[in-house]
Order: sequence, then C-alpha cells, then structure tokens
Amino acid sequence: MSMEQKAGTRLIVKDVSKTFYQKKIEPHHVVDKVSLEVKDNEFLVLLGPGHCGKTVLLNIVSGLMPPDEGSVYLDGEKITKPNPKIGMVFQKLGLMPWKTVIENVEIGPKLSGINVKTRRERAEYFIDLVGLKGFENSYPHQLSGGMKQRVGIARAYTNDPEILIMDEPFGQLDAQTRYNMQNEISRISEHEKRTIIFVTNNIEEALYLGDRIILFTECPARVKEIYDIDLKRPRDMIDPEFLRLRKMISNNTDLAL
Repeated sequence: MSMEQKAGTRLIVKDVSKTFYQKKIEPHHVVDKVSLEVKDNEFLVLLGPGHCGKTVLLNIVSGLMPPDEGSVYLDGEKITKPNPKIGMVFQKLGLMPWKTVIENVEIGPKLSGINVKTRRERAEYFIDLVGLKGFENSYPHQLSGGMKQRVGIARAYTNDPEILIMDEPFGQLDAQTRYNMQNEISRISEHEKRTIIFVTNNIEEALYLGDRIILFTECPARVKEIYDIDLKRPRDMIDPEFLRLRKMISNNTDLAL
C-alpha cells in the first residue's frame, strides 16, 4: 500500500494508536492518534516526559511493532516490517563484549555480505568521524560510557541508513559527558547529513539539537505542540532566544528544566 507524499517529506505517521492490556483485561493506552511528518535531512526531536509512549511510537515507526490503528509511510510506502533504510541507536547499545570496536561497528555490513575491504573502510571512516581513531582494537569494557555511545553511533551510520532513530541515547550518561555527546552528534549530523528522529525528555537537549521539536503529552502520547527552531549552529544555551524558547516550552509542559 502506498501514499502520496509532499515533496521533501520522507516519513508520515498517520493516526497511529497503540494499546497494551494488563492481565489481558485492563487496557493501557500508550499512543493515541499520533500524526506527524518527518522532512528530508531534518533533525526532528520528539520531546516528552518519561514513559509517555515515545519509545513505543519509535518501535512502530521502525517496523518493529505494528500499530493497533493508523499507518506509517516511508517514501510513500507503508511500513509493515523493519526497513533497512531505518537505523536505530538505543540507550542500551547491546555492544558485543567479545568483539573489538571495529568488529562491533562493521557487524551490519558484514551480516549484509559486504566484502571485508569495503566494510572495513566504511567502519574506519565512521570510527574516525565519531572521534575514536586509535581505539579500533579496544574492547567495550575498556571504554567510557561516552565512548561506548560513539561506538553505537558509528555502528548505526556504518549501516548507511537513510533515517536514523535515536531513542534517548544520552539518557544514562553523566551531565558533562551528555553535554559533550550533544556537541558531537550536532557536529556529526552536520558532516553526515541524514534524516534524524531523536527522542529525549530534556528541553535543553531538544533545543540544542533540533530543527523542529514535537512536544508530547503524558501517557498516552499525543502531539501537544510543534515548534520550528530557527537558531544558528553551533547553539548557545545562554543565548537570549534559546532561553526564551526554553521558557516557552517549559511553560507548556510538566518537564523539569
């Protein structure tokens, strides 16, 4: 099944809902009639409180989970299963502890049957891009939390996705490392253009990274507000316009500053 899309639109979520049943009887509504569009090469941030349904929505968008109602379309085609055009970076990276950095990064192309030379060159390029040159032969237990996240990002890019989904990738990092990673992903996304869908519950992180922010309600997730963010990059968290937008979004949500 296909759907006509406006020029410049990569992905459409249309009237998507999802409900789980506790003890097979009590309904727990998680996503409620969410509709949104994702533009080509934009950095779209989905902002909302913890456990509001954002991750469930991402699983539906990526084809890992079917919606109860509604549909998701990528380039006009309905998503019904995982799509190789879509890559994901999670909080829990699932790095293989027995493999080195470069072996973890090249695992996708290897499973796809890409020859050793090509996949190794691609992996080395993205390892360098994320700032891990020199750590190719290190193992995950030898890396800091931020370095492990860089491995996960390099691995996702090495699979060459057209749309990259990041589900609160910095949520488990300490404040300083999280700030450093925000700088890194901003730099990387400018260098390697992709359509990015980034999930967070942090207002400052959303403003620092996003071209557009979609604000969600408490569970069940509904679209509450959409903000177009016209701030030059690199962004300054103490810039008056940044602070104005921060206050405006904060006043429209229960999220903590």
